[in-house]
Amino acid sequence: MVVMEEAVVEGAAASEDVNLVELMNARARSYGMLARLFREEVDLPTLRELQKMRFPQATGNAAADEGYHQLYDYLKRAWDDSVTELAIDYVSTFIGHGVNGYSAAYPYESVYTSERRLLMQEARAEVLATLRENELKRGNWNEAEDHIALELEFMQRMALRAAEALSDNAEDEAIAYLRTSYDFLENHLLNWVPMLVADMRMHARTLFYQGLGQLTLGSLQEDEAVLRELLDSVGA
Repeated sequence: MVVMEEAVVEGAAASEDVNLVELMNARARSYGMLARLFREEVDLPTLRELQKMRFPQATGNAAADEGYHQLYDYLKRAWDDSVTELAIDYVSTFIGHGVNGYSAAYPYESVYTSERRLLMQEARAEVLATLRENELKRGNWNEAEDHIALELEFMQRMALRAAEALSDNAEDEAIAYLRTSYDFLENHLLNWVPMLVADMRMHARTLFYQGLGQLTLGSLQEDEAVLRELLDSVGA
């Protein structure tokens, strides 16, 4: 999995010498940051935080590498007024100017998995059911449950729960959270995010949001591999 740390972006792999609690917390930080960038426009503190990060030259994942390079190229030239440019591009990329389902990279799973590209379809109901099964609520944010930010936050919560279970030596509980995470990746995020990222490439005007799409896709692909390796190692 490719993870975004406070000042470091690094790769993590499932192996015997990896501290699994630290790995779960790193996954949570990664998903939390990605969710934040999809949830709302970049403000100045977030821009400054991103500019302090160190980006890897290569991760072994083509999408992640492209995303890092695009983000680096944008951030190294960004200044205070760039938050205005990013706010405009956020609207252009994710909201657009029409309601036909094709004028923007609409960040909802239902748009990409329903025949007529409509909101509030079966995917939203499935995600809502998953949240309820895991005793989670979306909070006060007024978006459908299949918004990409909420789906990424679900993965963040599962990683945090797995870290807590591992800290308590509750291995079976941790494995259950990893299985839930893997199934959610397979059945939801990876089922539609590649199409969202293709639309982000089409509609985004800045390297920032083009790079965010590629980085998100690469991070999901890498996390899928890590989760699969962890689950295989315990026969789950």
